[in-house]
Amino acid sequence: MTTSHMSAGSLIREWRTRRRMSQLDLAMEADISQRHLSFVESGRAQPSRDMVLHLAEQLSIPLRQRNQLLLAAGFAPSFSEKPLTDATLAPAMAAVETVLKGHEPFPALAVDRHWNLVSANGSIAPFLADISEPSLLQPPVNVLRLSLHPGGVAPRIVNLAEWRAHLLERLKHQNDATGDGVLIELERELRTYPSGLKSGRPGPVEPSGIVHPLKLAHGDTVLSFISTITVFGTPLDVTLSELAIESFFPADEQTRAVLVRTAKERVAD
Repeated sequence: MTTSHMSAGSLIREWRTRRRMSQLDLAMEADISQRHLSFVESGRAQPSRDMVLHLAEQLSIPLRQRNQLLLAAGFAPSFSEKPLTDATLAPAMAAVETVLKGHEPFPALAVDRHWNLVSANGSIAPFLADISEPSLLQPPVNVLRLSLHPGGVAPRIVNLAEWRAHLLERLKHQNDATGDGVLIELERELRTYPSGLKSGRPGPVEPSGIVHPLKLAHGDTVLSFISTITVFGTPLDVTLSELAIESFFPADEQTRAVLVRTAKERVAD
C-alpha cells in the first residue's frame, strides 16, 4: 500500500476495503453514521484525532500504519518507534531473552516485522546445520528466506512442499493485514524458490493431525516440530508491537529425546 500521498479518508477506505467491510459495516462497528463515514472517506469531512484512532481500532490497523494515518490526517503520531537497543525497551527485551532461554532444550527465536532474526536460544543449532549458502547467515538473517532457499534449510525439510505452502500462506495473511511493501517483495521472492513438489501439488493433510508439523532431517533421524507464535499483548511502541517469538516443540518422543541429548552435550562441551 502506497501511503505517502494519500489522504486520511483514502487510507481509511483502503483499509476498509482490505478488511472486506462495507461502509455500513464499519459505521456500525464504530457507532457513527454511514453518512459521516462517507464524508470522511471522500474528504468532505475532516476526522478528529480521536476519530482517526477510533476507526483504526475498528479496522485493526497495525500501530505503524496508525501513525501513518494520523500523519495523513494532519496529526502527530501517537505511538513511539524506538530501536530494540533503546534503554526504555530493555525490560521487554529482557523478557524476550527469558522466554527464549526458558524454552530450552527446545528451539525458539525472535523476529522483527520483516522476519529478520533478532535473537535465538542455543537449541536453534539443528536448524542451522549444513547451510550451503553462507550469505543466508549474514545479518540481517531473514528466517523465511533461510528456511525456503535451496541453499538454506529447505533441502533438509522432509515435508518441504507442505511447509513451504504453510509459510507462504502465513506471509500472505500478514501482507493482507499490513500491506508492507518489503514483505510483499519477500513473498514474491520466496515463491520463486523450488516448491519441493513432485506431483505438482501438495499431498493430502493427514486427517489425524492436529497441527501442521515441520519435519527436519537431522543426521539419521527426522525431527518433527510444532510451533507457536507469541507477541506482546498491549504494546504502545511500534517496534515492540512487531516483535514475535516463534517457539518450536517436539511433536514426538524421538524428537524430544534428541533435543534433550543435544542440549546436554552442548553444556558438557
